[in-house]
This record gives sequence, structure tokens and C-alpha cells, in this order.
Amino acid sequence: MMKSRRSDCPRLLALVIVLFGIGPLARAETYTPGQPIDQDFAGFAEPFLTDHCIDCHGESDPEGDLSLENLGPVDAINASVWTSVWAQVSLQEMPPPDMSQPEVIERLKFSDWIVGELSDAMQDKGGFHAHRDPNKGNFLDHDLLFGSLPEGIQLVPTSSPARIWRLTPDEHITRLNDLFNAEPEYDPAKPGLRAHGDAVPTNHGGELKLYFGVDRIIKWQGGTVAYATAVKSVPAVLSSPRDHGLENYPDFSPVNSAEATQIMGIAGDILRYMVDGPLSIAEPYQITDDPESIADKMQGDLRGLPTSLVYSTKVTRPITPVYDLMKEDAPTEEHVHSAVDFLFEALTFRPPTKTESNRYMEIVEQSIEKLGRKDGAVLGLSAIFLDRDSLFRPELVEKGEADEHGRVMLQDWELGLAVNHALRYIQPDAELRQSIVDGRMRTRDDVKREVERMLADDSIRKPRLLRFFREYFDYDLGGYICKDTRALGETGVNNKGVAHYNAMFDATASTDRLIELILQEDTDVLKRLLTTDQVVAGKADNTYFGKQRSREEMAASVAAEKAAAKKEALALTAWKKANPGKEPPDAANAKKKPKINHAVTEANLTGPEIYARVSRRSFGRGSMKPERVLATAREGERLGILTHPSWLVSHSDAMDNHVIRRGRWIQERLIGGAIPDVPITVDAMLPDEPRTPLRERMRVTREDYCWTCHRKMDPLGFPFEMYNHAGLYREFEHRQPVDTTGEIIDSGDPELDGKVANAFELIQKLGESERVEQVFVRHAFRFWMGRNETLNDAPVLQAAHRAYRDNNGSMKALLVSLLTSDAFLYRTRSESALATTN
Repeated sequence: MMKSRRSDCPRLLALVIVLFGIGPLARAETYTPGQPIDQDFAGFAEPFLTDHCIDCHGESDPEGDLSLENLGPVDAINASVWTSVWAQVSLQEMPPPDMSQPEVIERLKFSDWIVGELSDAMQDKGGFHAHRDPNKGNFLDHDLLFGSLPEGIQLVPTSSPARIWRLTPDEHITRLNDLFNAEPEYDPAKPGLRAHGDAVPTNHGGELKLYFGVDRIIKWQGGTVAYATAVKSVPAVLSSPRDHGLENYPDFSPVNSAEATQIMGIAGDILRYMVDGPLSIAEPYQITDDPESIADKMQGDLRGLPTSLVYSTKVTRPITPVYDLMKEDAPTEEHVHSAVDFLFEALTFRPPTKTESNRYMEIVEQSIEKLGRKDGAVLGLSAIFLDRDSLFRPELVEKGEADEHGRVMLQDWELGLAVNHALRYIQPDAELRQSIVDGRMRTRDDVKREVERMLADDSIRKPRLLRFFREYFDYDLGGYICKDTRALGETGVNNKGVAHYNAMFDATASTDRLIELILQEDTDVLKRLLTTDQVVAGKADNTYFGKQRSREEMAASVAAEKAAAKKEALALTAWKKANPGKEPPDAANAKKKPKINHAVTEANLTGPEIYARVSRRSFGRGSMKPERVLATAREGERLGILTHPSWLVSHSDAMDNHVIRRGRWIQERLIGGAIPDVPITVDAMLPDEPRTPLRERMRVTREDYCWTCHRKMDPLGFPFEMYNHAGLYREFEHRQPVDTTGEIIDSGDPELDGKVANAFELIQKLGESERVEQVFVRHAFRFWMGRNETLNDAPVLQAAHRAYRDNNGSMKALLVSLLTSDAFLYRTRSESALATTN
């Protein structure tokens, strides 16, 4: 921005000194990313504001009603203003492009200074975390990461901070599930089928829960809801609501006292089931292979009650040393030792040290002495469920020598579990475990050997890989978008209530399987995901992949049905007249004729039958069948995951499409741009005009104050108006032709910028872009490193992109590059990280 319009000579003289005396020296200074900026407000920040900000944000008629005229040093009171300044400066929105710009190093140092000051000022107010938010990772200029750096920027070898990772809900629930449920082993003949090592699926309501004994239930009373109520279950622990964006960041979520209490309660249930199986939750008569033999016990309305279930006599749960301990009348020290060591490694994925083993043995023995064999063992062993390493995965590098940059390489169990966690939710397989025990997990080559081995072995389930694509594409949220019943009906979907949400969970599983098929071929992975015409389809997808008819087409369909019905009625009358007293041959089938959905021209999705992972916890064996097909979408209507109902519905709301959310996804996940947080002064509401096309109602976002940000999102979201908010293809909206035009604006790549006619043109341009590949690599880095990238990570990111591109778009090559990088292998100790061990 222009300099402040102040006429007093002393002020002007000071400004001249700043500009001509200090300026050249500042430009000659070096900048090392990550080093603290040891400057004060008066000598550093205030001159920056004066030079670049005050002209637009002064006392008189400030832009955006934000005055920086009297903004003082950072404190807890003005922290929100400084956060806004940080965002605008980092995103190069301030100063505006038509104003004088600060030098690159000056801008970087100012941004770092604000982060440092906010971190100090907010220590007692919950801390400052915005710069670590994965959704703000793009605040770092893309061109600095993948282009040439200005003279004066000196990078240092990268590393990640020493830390402990909180387990994700998926990982924690899978660990617990492994204690008492026997999951099917991998079947090479059915590669898409759920197997041991996959994440535990949600239930029919989309909830992630643990269920006891579902592999033994052979009969029940009532439907799915009654069944889900009757089966003993516990809710997910360490849970947090799934929202858009990457979530697996290590230091965002502590474990509070309420969760610790919940975990203790769950531990008791699990331990008792490990010993008694269904008898811990059922009556003895419920365990039989002949349900008819207990018909007299199953009288009355038992729906939803634990006694409505019948279990087979076959023992399927794992029989472990915990069973041996509790079944022995006089357990020995060896029984206690075996149970403690088994449970510790099952929950932490590593064997206990001698000190840890002895400590828990003492707890268990004291509990047995006070409470008796079984109750005491349950209480004592429950303590292991709350061990730090049962809830977190430490990377504290307490052993090992630091290099000249203060970095220590992970080794042995810390390194082995880091590699295991990168791909899996269950314990390390035998080969990886042996490598750790033998001291062969200490070098970059060791990591490369194990990563390449696991990636090449299809029998090793890798749910973390699929989890990345779920969090990157955000296609798994459709079942959680609470649709208005009337609005859903107007889309042409005849699935109402639970049927729609089940269809969306199924759609997620179908997209999962399509991603796995593309990963299996491992060629041009991102481009194929964006542009494939293949779909994995289930029973409901002929509707969801169909086309919403215009009113004229609906009327023609109704007329055709009436004409056909009239013709059939005349033929039937004639037949009866010719065959008096006889039953028409198709009388039974006539009553079963499916109801025609006149609002949709259904897709005819056919192809080879295909197995897919179960989309939700199933209580029967229906999910064990190849209930989907691998089909080709209708030409001209679908192109890649962004046009699949799973993605479209996940980026919609209760009533309509969500142009802003879709556009923001394109901007952030593909183009690499970023959007500042919405100011609290903005009334982010569209006009309530139900029969007006969405593009017209969004005229409010084109107001000058809004358009600065919305120009980055709306033109990218409008091309997807060729689909309604249930994901159906359409050509009309409220009887008007749909306007699907859009534009890519200021992407950073001139070849990308320009107008597009529809979603197909937009996707095709993005699918060919090198910048889009690089942005994809940035998101992969954040997911697998558990932090946002810094300038020091530029060599890692560039090497990962080269590996991806040189290997024809191979996700495996990209992963090997990331998981053998310094950012993955090295940790830098800090006092705060080491304090977590005390």
C-alpha cells in the first residue's frame, strides 16, 4: 500500500531514514525459516504497518472497517486483529496487488514475527494454533516451495518436532476390536472384501462403534435397528466429529478426564468378553446351534433386548493369556506376567520394558488380592488401557545423539511404529517386528526396505492409505449431511429417510473401492481419480448416477406409463373374455411391478461383479457377497470422483448445492490457494428465494467486500451446478437451463487460468496441471508427517513430486520418497515435548 498521508516533518524524516537508511540493509539480510524473529514492535512491526498497511487501514474510512492506526504490540486483547493481519500478509492479500509490495524476506519475517508474538501472548488462553491448522497449510507461498528461492533465504536440513501422536478414533477402535473379534483373513480371490487389518466400519447410522460377538450371532428378532440396539456395543473413544479436511495432526486433541472414565468402562466390558464371550452379555440358553430348540424362550416382543439374539456355540474370539489368568482358580505369577505383557503389547504395539511390566503386575496382583481373582484382574488390567502409549504414539527420541542441526533420527520401536502407523491400524507384522527386535530399523535404507515390502504385499491391509484419500477428497461425509425431506424429494431421489443415508454410506464404500482399483494399477493416480469414467456402483446408484428429468420429460414419462397401462388393461380384458374363469398367467407378477420414478432417467450401470469393503457394520452375511459392479458412467455426464454422488453430496447442504464449499475445495486441494477466515462482521446468508436458481441467489457474494474472497471460490464451484444436491445430473434448475460456466482466476499458473464451460472442462484442465500434482504432494506431506510444510521442507516436497512424476504418477513412489525423507525420519527435541513424558 501507499505510505501514510502524514505531513509532519519529524515523522516524514523518520520514514525517509527507514526507507533509505535501513531498507537496503534489510534486503541484504539473510532469513532462515524456523528461527525466532528477535525484533520488537516499535522497531520492526510498526514500520511495516506504516509502510504497507496504514494507508488503507487508517483511522478515516478504513478498508473492511479495520483500522490499524493505533494497533499496539500483540496481546491477548488484540490477538484476533493480529491473526487477521497475519492471514492477509501471508496470503499476499495485504497490501493489495496494485500497491507497493514488501520484499519476500520482509513479508516472511513479518509473518513469522506475528506467529511468535501470538504464541507468547496466547499461552494462558489456550495457545495460538492457526499456523498449524492443516486447512491453513496453503498460507505458505507455493512458488517458494517448488520454485527458486530469492537470494538471502538459507534453508537448514528439515526435521519434525519431537511429539506424541494421539491415536485417531479409527486406529484406537481397531486396536480394541482386535482383542475380542475375529476378523476374516485376506482372501486373494476377493481382494475388495473386508479383511483383518481394515478399519472397523460404521454401523447403519454412520456411528463408529465396537460390537461384541457379531461374528457368532445366527438369529435375532426385529429389524436392523432392533438388532443394533440388542447387540452389546460401546461407542468410539477419543472421538471427534469428522469435518472437511485433513485431521490426523498429533497435538490438536488431548485426552480429557471424561474420555479417560469412558475408556475405563470400556476396558472392563472388553476384558470380561475376552474371557466369557457372549456369556458376559447373554443368558446360557442363547448360545445354541439350533435356534428352534429355544423357541419357548423367545416368546413375546423381544426386539431391541439382549435376549432377542441367538449365538452359535463356535468360539471365534481370540483366546489369550487374559483368558488363562481369569479362568485359573489359583493364578500364578506367570499367569499375571503373561496377561500383562500380552495386553500391553496388544494396546501399545510394543513389548513392555521390565519396569513397565513389573509395575502393572504389581497393580494386578494387588487388585486380585483385594477384589478376588476375576474382578481384581479386570480392574488391574484396565489400567493398561490408560497407559500413555495405549492412547498416543510417542516420537520423543530420548535416546540417540543429535547432529549439528540438533536433529535425532528415530530408531528401533519408535521408527518401526512410525512406519507401521503410516500404513496400518493393527500391530506390526512378523517381518517388521523382527526387524525392530534385531536392530534393523535404524537407517533410511531400513525404512525403504520395509515400506517397499509392505506396499508390494496386497495381503497387508493399508487403511491409512485409504484414509488419506477420504480426508483429501472429503467424499465420505454424504451420509452425515442431514437432508430436508422435501428438498431431497425434489431432486428426483425416491429414497426417503434412512434409505438415503444408507445409500450415501454405500456410495462412500463404492468410491473407496474405485480408489483402491486405481491405486492397484498405480499409474497417473491423481489424474485418473479426477478424470476416470469408471464407477463402482451398488443397487441405488442407477438412480443417483441418473439424470434428473425436466418437467416436460416427466410429463412424457407419466403419459407413456398411462398409455402402457391402458394397453395392458385392454389386452387383459380381451384375454379374460377369451379365457373365462381362468387366472391370467402374469397375475402374480403384475402386483410386484416396481413403481416408476418419473423424475429420473436412471443410469444403466452394468459390468463385472465386484467385491467392496463393507460400508457399515453388517449383522448378517449380505456384505460378504459381490453386491456391486464395476461400470462405465454414461458419456457426457460423469468425469472422475468430483462428479460422483459421494463427493457431490458431501459438498452440499440440507437444501441445495454448496457452490462455496465445492469451489473452496478446488481452490485449496487442487490449485493450492487459501481463503482467510470469514470475518465476524459478515452476514454469510443467501436470500431465502426457494424458486430462484442458486447462481442468482449468490449475487450477494459479488458485493465488493465479499468478492475479494469469493472470486477464488464461486467461479470454481458453479461448474458443478450441472448436478443437483443429491448428485444427479441435470440440465434444468427451476425450469431454467442450468448455467455451468466458471473460471479459474489467479491460480499461480497462467496456463490454468481462464473460463470453463462446465465441470468437465474444469476437471480436465486441472487433471493435466503440474501445479495440481504439486499441491496434491503438499497434502500427502501434511497427512503423513502430521504437520504443515515449511520452507525447509522444500527439498523433500520437490523430491517427492519428482518421484511421483518420474514413476508415471505412482502413489507408491511418492510414499517411499516421503517416508524416507528427513522430515519423517528426524525429530528435534524440545523442552515442551520432553515434558510430556513426566
